[in-house]
Amino acid sequence: MRRPKRTLCLVLSAVVVLFVPLVSAERAAGPAQTQPAPSATRTGHGRVGVYLTAYGVLSEDILRGVLEARKAGKIDTLVINVKDNHGDVSYASDVALAKTLGASKGLLDFKKLIPILRAQGFYVIARQVVFNDPRLAAHLGYSNGWVPASDPTAIAYNLALAQEVAGMGFDELQFDYIRYADGGGLSSGYEARFAAIDSFLTKVEAAVGRRITLSADLFGRVMWDWNVKRTDPIGQSLEDMATHLDVVSPMLYPSHYTEQKYKDGPYLVVKDALTTGKKRTRTSIRPFLQVFDMAIPAGMTIDAYIAAEIRAAKENGADGYLFWEPSNDYRALYRVLGVSYSY
Repeated sequence: MRRPKRTLCLVLSAVVVLFVPLVSAERAAGPAQTQPAPSATRTGHGRVGVYLTAYGVLSEDILRGVLEARKAGKIDTLVINVKDNHGDVSYASDVALAKTLGASKGLLDFKKLIPILRAQGFYVIARQVVFNDPRLAAHLGYSNGWVPASDPTAIAYNLALAQEVAGMGFDELQFDYIRYADGGGLSSGYEARFAAIDSFLTKVEAAVGRRITLSADLFGRVMWDWNVKRTDPIGQSLEDMATHLDVVSPMLYPSHYTEQKYKDGPYLVVKDALTTGKKRTRTSIRPFLQVFDMAIPAGMTIDAYIAAEIRAAKENGADGYLFWEPSNDYRALYRVLGVSYSY
């Protein structure tokens, strides 16, 4: 149990070093005041930000880059894991099942961290992975690391975590892997899957919807018109899910498409997804854009690739956008944004 405490001390020390003006102001003001109850008053519209793992938050190098980008006025949002796709919960959870599973890691103390980040102007989003949960799957006897969205234990567990997270001071709660595993091809017969996802979001909305802004990550293909046929094995319907959410975040990663025009066209992917998606829902669309170096077309640099995605998002009505790099190495992004930072 000592390792998480030492790790937490390290990250809080790094945060103190990085945010010297804030710390000095706090000391001058005297003892810290109790934080007000979280609310959804800080708007999620027009936000631009990056995704961080719990270990990304623990890295002084990564934190310094994030701060430099914020100081330069290029980002204003952080998406931070509270539960990842290993089934690990990054904070010390009081949810009994999280303790039983050994999922609660206690790496981050969000009640201390979030006020510091918010004081620097960050809009802070909690990313909660839902049904891709190897720990819970093994506990319940599922063999592929996924738990069906209809499983009552999975539903109750994720609702309990969502309620806990909603009380920590985050501005927004974002669900990821809120779907079934991919595979099986497009066909009819998946109606129960769509219904299970809709039912889960209905419960989430009732439990925490008035306490925190809600969003979800969707497969990029959910934006295409054929999604209305409800033939996708993952069970994600844009219309159904958007009804319960304040923001939807399609993951528009060109490298993940089979069509060559999209693999080679970062601008085209974002443009077409936003064009079709905006015709189907009035809910804000804030896409995730690819920053990782995968399947970059021959003759195109990663910098040009990222720049094309950003331009498409701006020109085609995205309500802000987020950047995804799984290892949190955003040096290419910072070059594109004009942030002077390296490590």
